[in-house]
Amino acid sequence: MLKATGIKKAYGSLPILKGVDFEVQKGEVVSIIGASGAGKSTLLHILGTLDKPDEGIVELNGTKVSKLSGELLSVFRNKNIGFVFQFHHLLPEFTALENICIPAFIAKTSKRQAELRALELLDLLGLKDRAMHKPNELSGGEQQRIAVARALINSPSIILADEPSGNLDSANANALHEFFITLRDNFKQTFIIVTHNEDLAQISDRVVTMKDGLII
Repeated sequence: MLKATGIKKAYGSLPILKGVDFEVQKGEVVSIIGASGAGKSTLLHILGTLDKPDEGIVELNGTKVSKLSGELLSVFRNKNIGFVFQFHHLLPEFTALENICIPAFIAKTSKRQAELRALELLDLLGLKDRAMHKPNELSGGEQQRIAVARALINSPSIILADEPSGNLDSANANALHEFFITLRDNFKQTFIIVTHNEDLAQISDRVVTMKDGLII
């Protein structure tokens, strides 16, 4: 589903990625581990089209996304890629339901369709009764699950997660990890996850280790 070939990235004179080759199959949960500074987040951002490589090609479902730019890239990203970060980045003035719907509204989905899909996801996450709550009325675990629902709203091909449980206690982290596996099992959802969490790495289909800008 996703293929990256010869990915290089430097910031000034500092090389971060030194020629990374990486592939992911549909329905696969892949964890990327390694010490801080190994290049994990930089690679994830390039795979997710949030950053461009200096050299190399990223293909998703046969589209060379590293060649897209401007509005074409934004539309492709909105439709095909979901993101979950360590901090939930929910907008405080909006309810859980409204936060989940934002990517769907950007994709010009009707309000009714977006809200129906959001309610389905809330139900799947066991949070339907929290739909009208604002982020400050939710626990940390609930906020992160809302962020996951937001990533899922457009039924993306792939979800990229950067330390998704890094800000959660162990119980909420385990619940989130189990939910990722449920999504893989029931919906063939594909995940690439940068993590320091050994439990999450162990339940992934595959673990990729990075060191000094390379996959080892």
